[in-house]
Amino acid sequence: MAETRKAPNYFMYFPDNYRWSAEMMAILSTAPYGGPEIAEVDRAGRKLREHAGDDAVWFRVMREEGDVLHRRARDAETKGHKLTAASNYLRACSLYQHAEHFRQPKDDAAVEVFTQSLDCFARYAALTDRPRIELVDVPFDGGAFPAIFVHAENTTAARTPCVVRFPGFDTQKELQFFRGVTDITRRGISVLIVDGPGSGEALRLRNLLLRHDYEIAGSAAIDYLETRNDVDSNRIGIVALSLGGYFAPRCAAYDSRFKACVVWGALWDYHETWRRRIERLRTASLSVPPHHLLWVTGTTNYDDALKKIEGFRLDGVAQQVRCPVLLTHGTEDEQVPLADAHRLFDALGSKDKTLRIFDAEEGGAQHCQRDYLTRVGSVMADWLVEKL
Repeated sequence: MAETRKAPNYFMYFPDNYRWSAEMMAILSTAPYGGPEIAEVDRAGRKLREHAGDDAVWFRVMREEGDVLHRRARDAETKGHKLTAASNYLRACSLYQHAEHFRQPKDDAAVEVFTQSLDCFARYAALTDRPRIELVDVPFDGGAFPAIFVHAENTTAARTPCVVRFPGFDTQKELQFFRGVTDITRRGISVLIVDGPGSGEALRLRNLLLRHDYEIAGSAAIDYLETRNDVDSNRIGIVALSLGGYFAPRCAAYDSRFKACVVWGALWDYHETWRRRIERLRTASLSVPPHHLLWVTGTTNYDDALKKIEGFRLDGVAQQVRCPVLLTHGTEDEQVPLADAHRLFDALGSKDKTLRIFDAEEGGAQHCQRDYLTRVGSVMADWLVEKL
């Protein structure tokens, strides 16, 4: 007798396809932060309903919807309507990047649409009235990480606190902009969003592969911020989501200059997480095609990929964290079990630590609260104000 899967307590756009539904929710929930509107997303969704799981169709449809917004943006800019152009460029950037997510392997078409997304974000940054945005490079020994510096608002301070933001396993700095960044900047804290090793532009255009010693990016970010005369280098925090649940505590453990750490979705042993996933690839709840792991690690088979991520464990690292920590997790996270959040929380060496669980009744029960971004965004931003 076939096992009946319990219906989740959250919205599934494609009821039989977790990966596509998770991506649709990741798009829909960003509308309050300037992401695509429901009419734009649903127009794509209606074209996709009969093709769930066909990533070639996903790429084509989402790219076409991005093209619609891109044309509107260029037309508005030509007519001098800067704010209309800016908002359409921003939403086009989102759809282009979500289109590219499921394009594996990354071919010329994927690179082209990703490059379009970067151009769209750059036009948005140039045209919008707020917040003020700079596209910058964060130097490190071996090159530079591409980054976005978003200026603090509602403050007269000459030097403001700053939060370093890192993406997760399958997102990039532009998509992080849609996930609560302005909740932070409106509270007088600047944000530096960095594509670290294995993420976004750093991976796609600079060939910087994923690595376990992620503190190389965290410390490089602080080194960069210390060169700016508008940042208080004694009040720097870090926020990272999903795989960032490994990045953030790792960076905080190895660089005491971080004064606050938000772990947006727990991880404990990423190697073990992927070992389990590989054993059950047909049914595992993944947010990206499984061979994404091969690409970001520069390998051609799962055995080699697992060897590359052997160091992605927080036991022995979490105990070294001393700054205040906020750890968030959802009760219905299908990618990382709640038990991992408790393991990490118990191991954290900080005397000031908070475990914030989101359930279905409150909302935010999904992986990294992708179903209720404004709720987790305000919780994190208010906590950062208290600590920084």
